[in-house]
Amino acid sequence: MASQERHPVYSAAQELIPELKRRATEMEAARRLPADLAQTMAEAGLFRLVVPAALGGYEASPAEIVEIIAALSEANASAGWCVMIGATTAMNAAYLPVDIAAEIYGDPLVITGGVFAPMGKAVSDGDDYIVSGQWQWASGSANCEWLCAGAIIYDGDEMRLLPSGRPDTRMMIFPRAQAELIDSWHVMGLQGTGSGDFRLDGISVPKARTVSLVTDHPRQSGGLYAFPPFGLLSLGVAAVAMGNAAGALSDFRDLASAKKSQGSSKTLSERANVQAEMARLTAQHRAAKAYLESEVAATWNVAEANGDIPVERRAALRMACTHMVRVNADLCRSVYDMGGGAALFSDSPLQRRFRDSHAITQHVVTAPATWELTGRLLFDLPTDAAMV
Repeated sequence: MASQERHPVYSAAQELIPELKRRATEMEAARRLPADLAQTMAEAGLFRLVVPAALGGYEASPAEIVEIIAALSEANASAGWCVMIGATTAMNAAYLPVDIAAEIYGDPLVITGGVFAPMGKAVSDGDDYIVSGQWQWASGSANCEWLCAGAIIYDGDEMRLLPSGRPDTRMMIFPRAQAELIDSWHVMGLQGTGSGDFRLDGISVPKARTVSLVTDHPRQSGGLYAFPPFGLLSLGVAAVAMGNAAGALSDFRDLASAKKSQGSSKTLSERANVQAEMARLTAQHRAAKAYLESEVAATWNVAEANGDIPVERRAALRMACTHMVRVNADLCRSVYDMGGGAALFSDSPLQRRFRDSHAITQHVVTAPATWELTGRLLFDLPTDAAMV
């Protein structure tokens, strides 16, 4: 999503690319983003893309956010994923009271993370919530100073319901030191993200330090905070998929230019069937990118103009994000197939691209269920679209 003048953080991201490529194997072995690399990325401003300008953040446009995350993910999908989670979690800053937001996000090197899914329980207790539970998929949590965790609100023993009948849920924001981090990240793909569990056991969280992206309204103005929050998260996931697929194509070009099939004098790149498949996959990737760019631009235009984004526009954005993720998982599988036996070995980036691409498909905001949700809207059927 290139623009005439790129965001300054894009240049900082480009400078990190050689190190991100070089340390991909290290990250997989450690199953997390190394602390020193997380610090370097924070110093480059990568975790402040969504932080409001009023708090010293960059308040970047969605197109700029996608371009930066995709560039990082082309080098190393796990690193891009950690930036995506840290950056999008900072959306909370726009919803918090200014003094509380400044306490958390005023530090230019702060890294935040957490889990939106309401896997916990928050019992109302005066000005606080008493929060307990265990949350999965806490990407990059070991490097965070603050975490957030989605929880269902209870008044005593009674679950609080919204007018729609859905449970009332809010994100609880708390210092990472109050959480027990659990070493549970033993997975197939995105191994370097450190997306293990964490547990809370009855901690107190001030109600003023909680947000709901469903029922609350942002306190900060501007197009970024009028942009659909779940659309922005989906866009981040799609950006990682887009960058990872671009990296897979680049990695295969390197392999195909040097590798010869057994008994053949031609490199893979000199074989007509490989040339045709490479062209087809490149076109597939560019088409998905163009589709995503179009929907992002259309949604951004509405967000900047009046901020009242109709559900049809939000659904269109979500479809483009899901399409990007699903198409590029297929692309990475095809590239892996073309790599032949060489792609199977652990030192081949193609097997990592394949694994990472399919791990990305498991995120709830771009999972296959998104097709059903947006399909209902296309048929004008009654739909709870709060999370579109």
